[in-house]
Amino acid sequence: MIKDHIAPNLTFNQYQEDAATTAIYPPDNYMEYLSLGLVAEAGEFAGKIAKWYRKDNKFPREDVLDELGDILWFIAQMGTELGAPLSTIADRNRKKLASRQDRGVLKGSGDNR
Repeated sequence: MIKDHIAPNLTFNQYQEDAATTAIYPPDNYMEYLSLGLVAEAGEFAGKIAKWYRKDNKFPREDVLDELGDILWFIAQMGTELGAPLSTIADRNRKKLASRQDRGVLKGSGDNR
């Protein structure tokens, strides 16, 4: 288990509420903005890992954590726009993965397995 020594009482939903206070984007185009932003941040995350594999430097742990935080912000905002708390999104994913594990299809492919 990973121990949280910095923000032990921060919940998914509290983070989502706090993140929403920093959201600046056109409300009529939230789907486009948030989708493209999420993909862009995932690309930055992947770029940090790719450069590390190239062995230009030591593993950039702090930079990777920052990129994960940026990814989380976009996920939180999309959840907000869709009226879904992060805790619900996380719980749905947890249940989906548990079901796949129970049925022995974690290693399979496709959405509906």
